[in-house]
Amino acid sequence: MRRSALRLGTTVALAAAALAVVPPASAADGHRTETIRLTARQVQSRLLDLGAKGVGLGDELVIAEDLYRGGRKIGDHSVVCTYLRIQPGDLQLQCVGTFALPEGQITSQALLHLKGQGTPAPAVDIALTGGSGAYSTARGYVHTVAAGGTERQVTFHLTMDEPAAG
Repeated sequence: MRRSALRLGTTVALAAAALAVVPPASAADGHRTETIRLTARQVQSRLLDLGAKGVGLGDELVIAEDLYRGGRKIGDHSVVCTYLRIQPGDLQLQCVGTFALPEGQITSQALLHLKGQGTPAPAVDIALTGGSGAYSTARGYVHTVAAGGTERQVTFHLTMDEPAAG
């Protein structure tokens, strides 16, 4: 199960450093959109077996990642996933994570469905639930794609309110 947890950590862990940042676009409706592309590299993960031996209801998977832009570390991402359903061929995990970037933090949440041997989907869209700093009005989602081993490509699709004129 440790291998499944590592595979899950690679796909789930929410966040990475930007390979590219698409300049924000302003809209007449007072909102702007921004796309941030990152690379996330897992640096730690641990399956916390909190009950009977083996993966069970309420056990947790804790993951830490470094975020990179153009090969330079710019932030980090941490996520905790709790096992909510344990059935043959069907695992469900509730994951809550935080991306810490130079301009602020972005929080996220997802319900993951793992099939078969606990294999996550090759790509996952994760809801953004809030933010701070430059991301205090952010909403949208983050698209994460496994890039082999313990690395993921992460793309934030953000919509934010424009500051009030003043």
